[in-house]
Amino acid sequence: MDAFLQNNRLDHVSRVMASHPTYLEHFLRTQHFILRGDGPLPYDYRHLIAIMAAGRHQCSYLINLQKGEFILQGGDPSWLQGLKSIPEKLQDLYEINKILAHRPWLLNKTHIEKLTKGTDSWSLAEVVHAIVLLAHFHSLSSFVFSCGINEELDNVAGHHYKQNVQDNSNNLPTAKDKISSSPKKILNGDGKTETMPSPPSSPSIVGEQEVGVEALMERMKRLSEKSESYQITQEELSKRFETVETQSAELAAAPQRSSSVLDSDIGHFIEDPTFIYQDFAKLTDSATGPRSKLPSLSVPFLGARFESTLQGETELTDEYLSSSRGQLNDIPTFRVQDYSWDDHGYSLVNRLYNDVGYLLDDKFKTAYNLTYYTMGTHNKVDTSRFRRAIWNYIQCMFGIRHDDYDYNEVNQLLERSLKTFIKSAVCYPERVTKRDYDRVMREFKHSEKVHVNLMILEARMQAELLYALRAVMRYMT
Repeated sequence: MDAFLQNNRLDHVSRVMASHPTYLEHFLRTQHFILRGDGPLPYDYRHLIAIMAAGRHQCSYLINLQKGEFILQGGDPSWLQGLKSIPEKLQDLYEINKILAHRPWLLNKTHIEKLTKGTDSWSLAEVVHAIVLLAHFHSLSSFVFSCGINEELDNVAGHHYKQNVQDNSNNLPTAKDKISSSPKKILNGDGKTETMPSPPSSPSIVGEQEVGVEALMERMKRLSEKSESYQITQEELSKRFETVETQSAELAAAPQRSSSVLDSDIGHFIEDPTFIYQDFAKLTDSATGPRSKLPSLSVPFLGARFESTLQGETELTDEYLSSSRGQLNDIPTFRVQDYSWDDHGYSLVNRLYNDVGYLLDDKFKTAYNLTYYTMGTHNKVDTSRFRRAIWNYIQCMFGIRHDDYDYNEVNQLLERSLKTFIKSAVCYPERVTKRDYDRVMREFKHSEKVHVNLMILEARMQAELLYALRAVMRYMT
């Protein structure tokens, strides 16, 4: 009822999240606040920023919903013709949108400075509000695709079957499916056709045997017993993190889907479509030496303190990035014990954007701690290790390390097929199909799979916010 009263509809996202009503309550409260509550940005700007964010992942579902909301808020219909038709102030935000969506570790204080100087400048409060909107809709795109949420019936494609129907079936892939990773053509904001790069198609996970829930529960039990008396050195923990990070880089993304139904509409809100996720681990491998010798900046799970170690750290300027692409060996790993959401990110976002930190904090903690003590058909199960493995693995792909965590548990508890699904949902959500959803966690309930996708949403959003708030903090100091 709350969802219907807020949105004048019971949208599909709310219906899927409704299997976890406690989380849905926090989600709706936060989304309502950033879109319709008190804040520095005009209401029409908020919905257009949402469209820009969803465009990075070609999420037509969110784009169409936000177009309707934009018009209801009195937005200028001509702005919906594409990025070239929107105010210069909003166009200036696009670089941050692009980086935050795909490679947030590249965001630096120079990007913030560009927005806050010159004509059509942004206030810091407006920048933070925009960053929260961008991170929210980037991560919500991951949830929409990973759950296979269909268009609302009143949207453009609401009464149409998608062309990639064989991709969404439960049948084995055809020969055509297996070679569907060819580059995709898309109309950009200039009306020109560009090619979306396609990562190498991943090995098919068809027939890959999962260990099953009972075996997974046994592994969690053994890990709990072992941790009580087993001490690991920080050097070994660091090596295990780098091992998992490298293994993630070896997992190829899901092949690109072949659908052109809404390309023309989506393309108007996309610039530089060739800019996509790059594996963080590959960026830090260079001939200059191991990453352990690089300066480290920490990041938290739910908290953050910016230490003085940040000062003097190399600032990644645009000139440096362009001259050393592929050799970014001084992008440090985020280390959670030094920089956490609780201690700094939370207070900074609260200070610059009235009280949104409380809402975000509640939402992060609810998704992370949510449990019904079930796993498949089993009851009274402590799922905390499994949940932590998923959360930390997601943030590992963004170069975030939790220093007190043994990343060996990720390999113990997450099957290769599940890791492949998580990577696709986090980094290339537009490529996830129903077949991908069906073939992981086969013994889990639908609501448990949805919970995994909620953690994908929240862990990704927190990672983006931490990088962005670090850039804002650096600019302020």
